[in-house]
Amino acid sequence: MMDTRKVQKTGGSTFIVSLPKKWVNEIGIKNGDSIGFMQQPDGSMLLSPKITEKKTSRRRIVNVEGMESEHLLRKMISIYMAGYNIIDLKADKRMVPEAREAIRNFTKNVIGPEIIEETTNSVTLHDLVEPGDLPLDKGVGRMYLITKSMHTDALTALKESDTSLAGDVIARDNEVNRLYWLVIKQYNLLLNDPGFGAKIGTNTNEALAYLLIARIIERIADHAGKIAESVKQLEEERIDKRIMQDLLEASRIALEIVERSVSAFYTKNINECNKAIDSSKDLVKIRENLMRKVAGTKSTVAVPLAYIIESIDRTGFYGTDIAEIAINHIVATEK
Repeated sequence: MMDTRKVQKTGGSTFIVSLPKKWVNEIGIKNGDSIGFMQQPDGSMLLSPKITEKKTSRRRIVNVEGMESEHLLRKMISIYMAGYNIIDLKADKRMVPEAREAIRNFTKNVIGPEIIEETTNSVTLHDLVEPGDLPLDKGVGRMYLITKSMHTDALTALKESDTSLAGDVIARDNEVNRLYWLVIKQYNLLLNDPGFGAKIGTNTNEALAYLLIARIIERIADHAGKIAESVKQLEEERIDKRIMQDLLEASRIALEIVERSVSAFYTKNINECNKAIDSSKDLVKIRENLMRKVAGTKSTVAVPLAYIIESIDRTGFYGTDIAEIAINHIVATEK
């Protein structure tokens, strides 16, 4: 239940609102204490007894004794995404090399955490990057640009039988993952600290839209990687020119859907969202035609090509998902 207070005017230009006594007692506010006010992007005002601008430390201790390397890596990533900026990793005895290797891999795979202290049985990680330094709109935009280049290069690698370029596409997926985990971290920080939204210029509803789109872009990047993997399998194979032309056309349509949807989200253009969704019909037609052609090829070609067609198809329809999220967000924020 919302507690309401009437605004009173005193003097010529001062407005006063009394604070709820129950809240004052629970927080421990005393006469003469300072209260912080922070306007939120949606126009509301955040009232807080904590007015310090210092970065709050959130620490998590992990016992790595007997933990498998992959399990340790997953746990550290989860702790990072939950918003902890200090992680203490400890072993009962000497920390095994496998655990140290997992910790080093973790610092390479995320943005911010670095090893600041290390002993025979412990490692301390500290996140040296302020989450607000890369706002959500820029982080998601960066994810999209990397993913777009991955998809384009994967098809170029297919056309030119360039396995080296295909390998580079696969390697770039890690950069998309790093940015995606940072977006999740920012969203969780926002849920735990409404004041964080003002620092990164967004609110919870907008941040959720960015999070959903970031998740979809991360999946599109995965499919670009899958296309590249199939390209490596086709290294010694020749692909029919007509099939190649259709693959390139399907790729163009799929990527155009994604581009139009992402752009429409940033520009808040519902008409462009609808155009992106409608154009998916063209992708369905060319996919069905492709599958018929590929069915008549030998298995060493048909199987990798089928995977490529599936990934191109999924890329386009993930683009329509972005368009639908954009429409929902635009409508919800219209005045």
